[in-house]
Amino acid sequence: MNRYRIKPDSKVNLDEFDPDDTGDYGSSDQDRAKAEVRTKALLDKLKTLQERLYAGGSHALLIVLQAMDTGGKDSTIKQVMSGVNPQGCRVTSFKVPIPIELAHDFLWRIHREVPAKREIGIFNRSHYEDVLVTRVHGMISDKLAEKRFSQINDFERLLIRNGVTILKLFLHISKEEQRARLEARVRNPEKRWKFNPGDLEERKLWPKYMAAYEDALAATSTTHAPWYVVPANRKWYRNLVVATLVVEALEDMRLKRPPEPPGVDFDTLKIK
Repeated sequence: MNRYRIKPDSKVNLDEFDPDDTGDYGSSDQDRAKAEVRTKALLDKLKTLQERLYAGGSHALLIVLQAMDTGGKDSTIKQVMSGVNPQGCRVTSFKVPIPIELAHDFLWRIHREVPAKREIGIFNRSHYEDVLVTRVHGMISDKLAEKRFSQINDFERLLIRNGVTILKLFLHISKEEQRARLEARVRNPEKRWKFNPGDLEERKLWPKYMAAYEDALAATSTTHAPWYVVPANRKWYRNLVVATLVVEALEDMRLKRPPEPPGVDFDTLKIK
């Protein structure tokens, strides 16, 4: 997965990341089937690792999902996290800040939603909206954006020092793929409710969004909380990459089963 990882202090050019990439797989139905088998195996492993995370109670995993409209955040959550125990997993979707949130620093509402130890937390959009949307629409200056980049890095370092592993994923689709998905959304009566005419206005700002993402990824991909640019045009490969990264993040915690209760001989224990 290192091919998708943004190295610290590196310049980012999203044109160098192919949204159609399928890694070591091709694009045939056979390749897709092989990838889906591998994904299924990873999701089975994820169930075991989540149980150990919850039982251990000493770590947490925060998954940050960012993408352009139709980028697949909801679908990724549905597909990759489908088998985890809801008791230990929580999804937070950040909308436009309300007055009480605007009265505090921009990270205040974020910190409240950070997963507790033993939990997997998923941010569907995140604190990065405050250096992306706000910047594209001229709500903050470039100078303030740079200040916020530094504050985000400090904030994430604080979380990591307190047992939270952070996995940051930018689901990368092409502008052409976004058009196809928007059109499919309008054509499908079951999906039409998700269509927002405002998405078309945001689409016109695509170059500005790409530039803002490049700056944000370059400034906030650190050794302790790196960014991954996930090829997301092909949903089956996106799922494989995300599942791989989630499993690797949990494995890196070296989670172990909690010790058995003291003073209990399981060989002679009889339960009536």
